[in-house]
Amino acid sequence: MEFSCKAFKVGKCEGEKVVDGETIPLVLQPSEPNKNDLESLLLGLEKNKEWFEQMIIKNSAVLLRGFDVQKAEDFNEIVETFGWEDIRYVGPAPRTHIYKRIWTANEGPLSEFIYYHHEMVLIKEYPKKVILFCEVPPPEGGQTPFVPSFRVTERMLEEFPEAVKEMEEKGLQYTFTAPSKNQTTSMRGRGWEDTFGTSDRAEAERRAKALGMDMEWLPNGGVKTILGPRALTKVFDGRKGRRMWFNTIVGMHGKELSSASMADGSEIPEEVAKRCEEIIEEESIQFKWEKGDVLFLDNLALLHGRRPSLPPRRVLVTTCK
Repeated sequence: MEFSCKAFKVGKCEGEKVVDGETIPLVLQPSEPNKNDLESLLLGLEKNKEWFEQMIIKNSAVLLRGFDVQKAEDFNEIVETFGWEDIRYVGPAPRTHIYKRIWTANEGPLSEFIYYHHEMVLIKEYPKKVILFCEVPPPEGGQTPFVPSFRVTERMLEEFPEAVKEMEEKGLQYTFTAPSKNQTTSMRGRGWEDTFGTSDRAEAERRAKALGMDMEWLPNGGVKTILGPRALTKVFDGRKGRRMWFNTIVGMHGKELSSASMADGSEIPEEVAKRCEEIIEEESIQFKWEKGDVLFLDNLALLHGRRPSLPPRRVLVTTCK
């Protein structure tokens, strides 16, 4: 597919990879040095909406770099150009609403590594796109690495065909424990009241049920949520029939507040989870932020995470259907 958009020129970024013939991420820069203002960008996006969306699916990630995007309001304008429907975040990450559709990314301690995941992978309705904007790039570390999910499936099938078949057939079950109130000392410290938008237990249970979760109340006022059965892999339209590693086994297996097992309760072998973690790291693209970057991720095709970083680092996010 020849590059055919006059509004942008293709650039390069550190860490990019060619996977199955596509460069991830596709870097789009101003077509001319004097066309880097927000107005020119919005006009370029407005005129090329369908093409741009095709590029997100084709390359799995598209980066707008070199444009004058300063703040949450600018970022919101970019997002609203496309007319994609908003989807409310549900999950354990502490986040703050900034402006209209824009939130902070996970506010857990910058010293922690946020493990690779598809956004809201365990919820019945998950976003198709995760869009990130870098307001303050970190002085050191703080990359947002991402991983072509189908490569993980391919390599796991090569190394563990039997285990993959068993997990696929039985399905997966996850548990997660949330406190009552938010605890910002943890990357997963979002309380159930904030998660479900209510302090009424019966209402929280109703909302959890709608998202496909069961709940067990704990004596300390917290809650244990149980999710399952869930698929191991998924195939989505328009993505070359690729089997995406659409689960969070490694992120939740044997961790402090969570667990991942097969839906019938049998354990996922330790060496399978461990090797999967290594494969994900080997396939990763270590994306390094620059101020003003706007990064579009195909949430159906990429796992993403966050490397530990020195402060300050401020990345904003929105999620779309």
